Amino acid sequence: MVYTTHYYHSPVGSLLLAEEEGALIGVWMEGQKYFPCSLRGKMEEKQDSKVLNGAKKWLDRYFRGERPPVDELALAPSGSEFRKEVWKILCEIPYGEVTTYGEIAQKIAEGRGLDRMSAQAVGGAVGHNPISIIIPCHRVVGADGSLTGYAGGIQKKIRLLELEGVDMEKLYIPKKGTAC
Repeated sequence: MVYTTHYYHSPVGSLLLAEEEGALIGVWMEGQKYFPCSLRGKMEEKQDSKVLNGAKKWLDRYFRGERPPVDELALAPSGSEFRKEVWKILCEIPYGEVTTYGEIAQKIAEGRGLDRMSAQAVGGAVGHNPISIIIPCHRVVGADGSLTGYAGGIQKKIRLLELEGVDMEKLYIPKKGTAC
């Protein structure tokens, strides 16, 4: 059974939190691309969940400008081994910093003993991150500084980066070709 909580109200809008078997499986922004439609019917609200209440407290601290560590929460995002590998790297991006899809692809290639890995494949995995904000996919940008593809919308990505104090001087919104 998947347990959810009432929407968590954040500076970037309402968030739906979900847990299963004692681990957080989702933090989705209302209206987010890839919203968990497949979970409908299997969900039940649970207000006394230690996992969901712990995630809410983590988010409270994050939105106050604190830097709560990702590893203090039990996370169990559902996805392929490749996606999980990408999401693990996302958790290593320091608060207030950004990396590129290409840099993540290079890390995976090196870890697998390959010459290269597709940055587009990494982008697909980043975009399907089911635990938004906590697994910080908002910290990934294009190699040229473009604020591309954020399932929650580019304005929310900008808001999260600004909240973390990221230097936005070299970052920009492309005129086309972004997932908003």
